[in-house]
Amino acid sequence: MPEHRVRGVDTDSETRCAHYRGERDVVGLRFGCCGRYYACHECHRELVDHDPEPWPAARRGEPAARCGVCGGSMTAGAYLGADSCPNCGAGFNPDCAEHYHLYFQWVSSERR
Repeated sequence: MPEHRVRGVDTDSETRCAHYRGERDVVGLRFGCCGRYYACHECHRELVDHDPEPWPAARRGEPAARCGVCGGSMTAGAYLGADSCPNCGAGFNPDCAEHYHLYFQWVSSERR
């Protein structure tokens, strides 16, 4: 069973990391390559010895995002475009949409 804690570089109690420290940077995202949650793509790059793979389209019904405030999991579909956590209402950073293509296989970088 995959580990559900959010890994990252210098993360705080709500999963903000050394790379993204804004008030609304509170989401950990799951990578398809290892099934682990990381605070951001930069944290994944720094902490593991393999190339990142976005969450696969075939697994979009599985949890792929975790709220750093309440720890609640959500599918990519529930997370994509959400402005807040469906479990606790914590606000998410809308600028994260610029990076969706790094985290989710079916989201094109042309979408930005």
